[in-house]
Amino acid sequence: MAKKKNGKGSIFLRKDGRWEGRIVVGYADNGNPRTKNVLAKTKEECEEKLEELRGRCGRATDRIKPDMPFGNWIDFWYQNFSKPKLRKSTQANYENRIYNHIIPEIGNIPLNRFTQNDMQQFYVRVKKSGRKSFVDKYGEGLSDRMVRVCHTTCRSALEKAVKEGLISTNPSLGCRLPPKKTKEMQVLTQEEILRFLTRAKEEGYYELFLLELTTGMRRGEILGLKWRDLNVKTGELHISRQVTKAGNDCVVTAPKTKSSIRTIILPPEMVELLTELKKQTKGEWMFPSPIKEGEPRHPNAVYKRFRLILERSHCKNIRFHDLRHTFATMAIENGMDIKTLSAMIGHVSAETTLNIYSHITDTMRKQAAVKIDREIGGTEAEMPEEEPPKVSTKHLLKRQHRRFLSPTRRR
Repeated sequence: MAKKKNGKGSIFLRKDGRWEGRIVVGYADNGNPRTKNVLAKTKEECEEKLEELRGRCGRATDRIKPDMPFGNWIDFWYQNFSKPKLRKSTQANYENRIYNHIIPEIGNIPLNRFTQNDMQQFYVRVKKSGRKSFVDKYGEGLSDRMVRVCHTTCRSALEKAVKEGLISTNPSLGCRLPPKKTKEMQVLTQEEILRFLTRAKEEGYYELFLLELTTGMRRGEILGLKWRDLNVKTGELHISRQVTKAGNDCVVTAPKTKSSIRTIILPPEMVELLTELKKQTKGEWMFPSPIKEGEPRHPNAVYKRFRLILERSHCKNIRFHDLRHTFATMAIENGMDIKTLSAMIGHVSAETTLNIYSHITDTMRKQAAVKIDREIGGTEAEMPEEEPPKVSTKHLLKRQHRRFLSPTRRR
């Protein structure tokens, strides 16, 4: 039974005969306590260890005061509240903007004297001359996106300071920010898809990119596939992990969101292709690293080969994520409803999918209205836009199946 100590933690005897001491060192964003513990063979030894732990943690929290420098606070916020919830690749991004941009610029300002004007001037300075590297290539100022993510990080840290009672209001609220710019979505045409896959076959990446174009998976999800995720009898493919980059290494983590954990059904042609690939592949990974045995392919290596295949197949310059958009566009144009597509590509909701691909559905609605007008009203109405050549994933698979899986051409 635990022996409670008022404000000093607790000590109790464990089932294995050892004594455990535990203290609360902070609270998570959801209000749950964050604890640390010590173990010892005797109660007296446990009390000594707990006192030492309490001293170390107490000295850390004693520095958290309203007049502390903002740099100290955002460091404390990141290390204790933000970092534990982030993937390693995301941690690197946070640490870059906190320690290379935010703290050097505004870290010395006392937290309780921090003003909206301080924040606004910070954004102006870094937008003009805040870049630390690749200045010759990109210019002296930070990008609009980088300024916005710096703002988001500061806003979150200051919001936590408000909740902790260190300041009364969040000075980042109401600041003027550079406009949010979304990257233009691009998709491959039917002709480009066929050229791209033909070149991918020559480069040894055919199965990976054909699977991408027929499922719309994220890059990390497709690299995180293991052979046990595929049921060759039913065609079910279970997506339950992703591979992310951490410098030169790979990190296997849970997918982006809960909705990203999903099961999709592959067409028989795709299952047959993967069955053939399994005979030539060693290990548990569907797309293993050709360099490091027992590991998946590195996202950077796949991206570099993707860029090379695009160039060699004379396709437009697109992002890897645009292959996902290409799949979604083909699916919508060939009649897949938004809710089914949303579940297949792992969006949080159908609304997210509709927002991303609203321009496609708007064009289709206009074209449908014109067709109805022509058929029923007998008018000579013109299409709002030239209809794009449609190729379904099923048609794509069958066409590629005939081209590359015939007995005379099978690897």
